[in-house]
Amino acid sequence: MQQFVYAAALAVTGLVYAFTNPHNAPKMEHMRAAVHKKTADDPLLRRGEYLVTLMGCGDCHSPKKMTPQGPAPDTDRLLSGYNSTIPLGDYDKNIAKSGQWVLFNGQNTAFVGPWGVSFAANLTPDATGIGSWSLTQFTKAMRQGKAKGLDKNRPLLPPMPWPNYTHMTDEDIKAVFTYLKSLKPVANNVPGPIPPTP
Repeated sequence: MQQFVYAAALAVTGLVYAFTNPHNAPKMEHMRAAVHKKTADDPLLRRGEYLVTLMGCGDCHSPKKMTPQGPAPDTDRLLSGYNSTIPLGDYDKNIAKSGQWVLFNGQNTAFVGPWGVSFAANLTPDATGIGSWSLTQFTKAMRQGKAKGLDKNRPLLPPMPWPNYTHMTDEDIKAVFTYLKSLKPVANNVPGPIPPTP
């Protein structure tokens, strides 16, 4: 019994720390802003939110704002991909094509490497994102790495880790898709990739 009381006290202390630690404030705000009230009542949406968080989709697909604690997701543009209103900026093309380095922009939504430049896609249900996508398209993108989930499209480019998702269950893919479709739509027409320079 004493061990149970100790474990419970430790768990409560951990929860209090997690919810009151100022370093976690941007994350907590991000979570509150992103989830509609209906998520709490829908097990499929809850599962989708859990998977999107666990898989780290926001690490690349959510633009960042710089805070005193470092970059934090821009909750107004959650999962909207590379912010097309901000210029890419200069980078050393020789380093990028050397194969020795992969570069990320300051918002962690544009990526440079031997493949050229790739941009994180808009995953919101806006027409410039996945608004017109079907579950079949989303499944093909996740399992086969096809851009926009279309057979004749180019492959998804690094750092999108689609090979990690090839064995996701149909149920989990549906949960992720349903959750993404429940988010606030953000109009953001992400540019296509830039091929490597010779």
